[in-house]
Parts: sequence; C-alpha cells; structure tokens
Amino acid sequence: MNWLVIVLRIVHILSGVFWVGSAVFNGLFLGPAVGATAEAGQKVVAHLVTRTRLTATISAAAGLTVLAGGALYWIDSQGLTSLWTRSGPGTGFGLGALFALVGLVFGLMVGRNMSTLVAVGSQITGKPTPDQLSKIQAAQGQLAYAGPATTVSLVLALLCMPTARYWLF
Repeated sequence: MNWLVIVLRIVHILSGVFWVGSAVFNGLFLGPAVGATAEAGQKVVAHLVTRTRLTATISAAAGLTVLAGGALYWIDSQGLTSLWTRSGPGTGFGLGALFALVGLVFGLMVGRNMSTLVAVGSQITGKPTPDQLSKIQAAQGQLAYAGPATTVSLVLALLCMPTARYWLF
C-alpha cells in the first residue's frame, strides 16, 4: 500500500471538490445575487473577502489541488518518462490538469479583482471619484469574463479527472 499516493489523492480530491464547488456556487448563485442586491450584496462580499478570507481559502484549496495533482501525475508517469503519458488515462489526466491550470489563472484574476473591488468600495464615501469609478469598472470588466472562464475550466477538469482511467485509445 502506497501511503503517499493515498494521502495525495485525499488532498487532491477534497481540496478539488471545495475549489470547484466554490467556483460553481460563486458563478451561478453568489455573483448574480450580489448583482441583484446592490449595496447589500456588496457588503456581503466585503465581509466574505475581508472577514472570512474566502478568496485566500479558495486560493489555498486551488494550490493544494494543483500540487497534489501534479505529484500524482509525476508518480504515475514515472517522472514524465513513461509511455503512460500518451495513453488514454495519461491524456485524460493531462487534459484535466491543463483545464485546472487555466481555471487557476482565471481564478487568481477573480480573487485579485474581488480584492480590488472591496478595497476601492471601502474607500468610497458618497459618490465615487472618477479614479475609483475607473478601478471599479476595470475590475468588473475582468470579472465578467474571468469568473465564467474559471467555472467552465474547472468543470471541464472535473469531467476529465474521474473518467480518465477509463479513456481508451
């Protein structure tokens, strides 16, 4: 029994479930609710980002998922030297990893822009200045494509990972 592989799989699966679940929840439910509730929604997001450290927790889960997954791929591929990497499972896991890395990049953009929105929002008293408004609009513009890109990429990674062992070609 290989305890390292067991521990890595547990870390990979649990942190991945949290990461993907957070992206789907935020993209399908929290984001639209915040948009629909204006100032009240903004207060909820500010609380989540600053008090509960939501973005830091999701980032940590993403990092653990990627590191554990990379280690598992390294072990299965014997240090990227075996023909396994070109097999159905090797291709499936590799494609899933690629989708996860795309999700990670876009997810980092989401986290950075959420932090920007919260920081600028906390500085506003009354009507926002032109500079504040510019920063808000830029962050919202990036969130408009980075959020959905994160969610779609992670769902695709999620579809690849549990099925990769059964890919035959």
